[in-house]
Amino acid sequence: MTQQTRIKICGLTRAEDVQTAVAEGADALGFVFYPQSPRYVTPETVARLIAEVPPSVITVGLFVNATPNEVLDTLAQAPVSVLQFHGDETPDQCALIAAAAKRPFLRAFRVKPETTSGDLLQCETEYRAASGYFAGLLLDTHVDSYGGSGKVFDWSLIPEELAPRVVLSGGLNAQNVTGAIAQVRPFAVDISSGVERTKGIKDAGKIHAFISAVRQADATR
Repeated sequence: MTQQTRIKICGLTRAEDVQTAVAEGADALGFVFYPQSPRYVTPETVARLIAEVPPSVITVGLFVNATPNEVLDTLAQAPVSVLQFHGDETPDQCALIAAAAKRPFLRAFRVKPETTSGDLLQCETEYRAASGYFAGLLLDTHVDSYGGSGKVFDWSLIPEELAPRVVLSGGLNAQNVTGAIAQVRPFAVDISSGVERTKGIKDAGKIHAFISAVRQADATR
């Protein structure tokens, strides 16, 4: 039986968008705890948003260069199930925070034009060696600012042996995700701007189209 590609909808800020993502079959929901992001949500807001999320759906908190105390204070109010580090955090820093929080974590790798396949494998090796809480790499396109890029990188850089363990992000939408899954065959896909009307405001029709495209891709793998 073909492994079903997991789907993460990130940058959620409204209850109606959370409800739509869950109803359409998203496997994970992402919330941005980075104040400089246009998709930033306060811990108090996220606490309300995740209160009605079923246990089968993973909730992910995105942090950028946050201190251990900042992460723990956030989790005390908004107990998301997985951490996502999207800044300049080292393996040791991620390991320290994850251990203190007792949460698995994703590490975002922002792919640059000069990035090699070896760089991706080395990064995964370093984070996996640093912490038993390491859950995998999320691959996004490098931009000057932190957070999501909304841009596609060269998927051919992803080594075949690494692909089944990564979360593929960066510029995905309903039109290109089928091809992305056929080429990369990742563990999961992550989308934010590709299902938005404006930054932080999702479009129910785009969420439906994206998830349908992923399921269609799975059906033809």
